[in-house]
Amino acid sequence: MSLSLDKLRLLRRQAGDATPAPIDGRVAANGEPLAEGGDASVAADRASVHPGQPDGSLPAAANDAHARKPAPASVFAWVEQEIRHKPTGEAAPVPAAKAPAPALRKPDVGGLHRLLGLRGRAAPAATAAKPRANAQDRHIPGEEIAPGLFLIESFLPQPIPTGALSLAFARREGEQVQPQDLMFFDTETTGLAGGTGTRAFMIGAADWHAHPGQGDGLRIRQLLMTTMAAETAMLREFAGWLQPSTVFSSYNGRCYDAPLLKTRYRLARQRCPITPLDHVDLLFPTRRRYRGTWENCRLATIERQLLQIVREDDLPGSEAPAAWLNYLRGGSAVNLRRVADHNHQDVVTLSLLMLRLVAEEQRERETLALQGG
Repeated sequence: MSLSLDKLRLLRRQAGDATPAPIDGRVAANGEPLAEGGDASVAADRASVHPGQPDGSLPAAANDAHARKPAPASVFAWVEQEIRHKPTGEAAPVPAAKAPAPALRKPDVGGLHRLLGLRGRAAPAATAAKPRANAQDRHIPGEEIAPGLFLIESFLPQPIPTGALSLAFARREGEQVQPQDLMFFDTETTGLAGGTGTRAFMIGAADWHAHPGQGDGLRIRQLLMTTMAAETAMLREFAGWLQPSTVFSSYNGRCYDAPLLKTRYRLARQRCPITPLDHVDLLFPTRRRYRGTWENCRLATIERQLLQIVREDDLPGSEAPAAWLNYLRGGSAVNLRRVADHNHQDVVTLSLLMLRLVAEEQRERETLALQGG
């Protein structure tokens, strides 16, 4: 696009340039107009545009448009010079002022994390360098007897009760049970609501057993599944512990634990071994005997007040579901081991409570017999 002097003057007036227009279209190096007919001014004009030539003649590289740089202070004066000296009559494009390079700023990693919703999480590099707390504590006690199923065994040496135990304390007059036929059991479940959505992730059982190497005592066995798929193997293993002569003993197990296990057997399409077996629930005779004596008849209260057992670092049963689910999601096994300890103490307490109820009933009957005599 060509630009005439008339158009340039119009642009200068619109832009408010105070530099007066040159008389004959020539300007000096400082942007001042040259007087008409001044030969020396022409040389000075050319020298200002092409410095280094004594007479102001064009250097050899003058034909190269990139070799010439504007010297005048006024952009409009420089354009006028280009119009005068450019052979083609076209004005060279006015070079745009270079913007200063922005200073390099450190990226805001925290702001990016907040934008992505990662608040509270460590950066990927920091996460790789520093593992999560308790991430390595995934130890489950016992032996893995099937994929995801662990068997925890312990043995408490003690004398096995001699003779059959009377069930008169449970209002079953004339009925007796052999000590080695009793199985004290308790479950830890994923919730207390029951129904098909609730499952037992741990089954604890204790029975009096004559061990070949350790002698007589109370044998405690616990089944713990660490995956959902291990439930079938757990139910099958528990069924193998039962005999036709087995008598269950629990604390509210007749209303909760036993029905829950029966449901799980049906859903697993396995024969239910619990239904045909006898069951002595210790909750109801305990309530009849000690209701009103203490604030409640929870098992923890009974063992503390009646049996003088004080648990240390016990995890409440209400926190057991959260401990197991946290482990399934990759969390620590610390609380899961505490659940196993809680379950272990429950079945041991059941054996002690059974003996205490039998002894109390027998003592009362002997007392009444003496009074009647």
